Amino acid sequence: MGLLSVLLFLPVVGALILLALPRGNDRLVRIVTAVVTGLALALSGYLFFAYDLNRGGLQFVERLPWIRIPTSPQFNVDYYLGVDGLSTPLVLLTALLSFLAVFISWNAIDTRVREYHILLLLLQTGVFGVFMALDFFLFFLFWEVELIPMYLLIGIWGSGRRMYAAMKFLIYTLAGSAFMLVGILLLYFNSAQATFDIFALANQSYAAPLKTLMFFFILIAFAVKLPVWPLHTWLPDAHGDAPTAISVLLAGVLLKMGAYGIFRVLLTIFPEQMQAYAPLLVTLAVISILYGALVTIMQPDMKRLVAYSSVSHMGYVLLGVAGGVTGLNMLGLNGAALQMFTHGTITGLLFAAVGVVYHKAHTRQIADFGGIAARMPVLATVFLIAGLASLGLPSLAGFVAEILIFFGSYQAYAWAAVLGAFGVLLATGYILFMYRRVFFGPLNPRWAHLTDADPIDMVPLFSLVAIIVLVGVYPTVLTRVFESGLQPILARLGG
Repeated sequence: MGLLSVLLFLPVVGALILLALPRGNDRLVRIVTAVVTGLALALSGYLFFAYDLNRGGLQFVERLPWIRIPTSPQFNVDYYLGVDGLSTPLVLLTALLSFLAVFISWNAIDTRVREYHILLLLLQTGVFGVFMALDFFLFFLFWEVELIPMYLLIGIWGSGRRMYAAMKFLIYTLAGSAFMLVGILLLYFNSAQATFDIFALANQSYAAPLKTLMFFFILIAFAVKLPVWPLHTWLPDAHGDAPTAISVLLAGVLLKMGAYGIFRVLLTIFPEQMQAYAPLLVTLAVISILYGALVTIMQPDMKRLVAYSSVSHMGYVLLGVAGGVTGLNMLGLNGAALQMFTHGTITGLLFAAVGVVYHKAHTRQIADFGGIAARMPVLATVFLIAGLASLGLPSLAGFVAEILIFFGSYQAYAWAAVLGAFGVLLATGYILFMYRRVFFGPLNPRWAHLTDADPIDMVPLFSLVAIIVLVGVYPTVLTRVFESGLQPILARLGG
């Protein structure tokens, strides 16, 4: 069994161990989950640093025939895994946030603890699979695997209208999946080769109208997950009502599945369609950036404010991709890929900080607060770093990603880059507005009893701050890896 298979199924083994533990020992459940996700993080770290940038391309490849029907030789599904410079950082991000999610949940989850952590581990396997699969059928399978754990985690352990939010997430994602499945079937049955191999499918010839139809079917699935306006409405409800750790994973890695699909599938199989419809994608990106930022300003709830900001920030990913494929430049593509990683850490930190406030105050309404920096100085400092990173302050992770996107997209769509820059101004407004209302001003006597973040809360907070500063100060640690994975994509585009 290769390294990727070990990494992929380690969380499943952890879930089976949890299932075998006696009921009632919640502390042991948390410790075992922390050990399993910690091992997965260590293996992901090894994978990241062992990836040979000089050789580039796919590495750690594992391929076995999986589904064969002797009487129907045209149906072939392979267990085909591999990573390149694009997927390796996202595997690491998934492992990191899953590990930190255990500590974020430590004090916040006190009911059905074993079942919660089992679902958390199964979710990790589903996301790992999406980032490792190179067979489109296998990719789709893992895409679907993450749905059920996420639905249950929001529906059972969420707050507010949790069942509504869980059902809305499920319906939107399943609808997108249906479009993707039709696109996969059309690709497969109109291919000269009986294969779901993504790279083999990229070399097939299809009639132009059919290929455009397949492109849009699959694009819809990724646009729902990204999320792109107007397919974004499931996101604020799911984020707002999910447990804090699940919001971190939702923003940190699940949204990235949509962006990763655009890179891995659309830019590989449909480069001509991506270039032809780049103006449409740019328009949707700008609307997502500005609409998301404007709606964010009006949110009275801290968690929903962070949720809507994700719509705006993920719009930058689409802007970078569209600008990159039109201008055939690495800046936009690398910026978009880097934005996937940095948004995962920055928004994860914002959700984790909001979660600490909510756990202690039992409210997330901005108007309820005031002056709590006096009671929570460490959390106020962490929140400030996360906020400044979110609005793109130099030396923090968000700045590098956004500046690459603006430079890359400006060469092809100057108007879109300029409008996108206004999104940064709006972000400055809503982040500083929330920060001032919650942490400064006269202390509301209602919060005189508040205490700062607990030591267990500081594990994810300080870890994410360290990574945000590291990537902000030395972004090459990621950009050179992403570039290795993006070079073949740019070559297919003609760059």
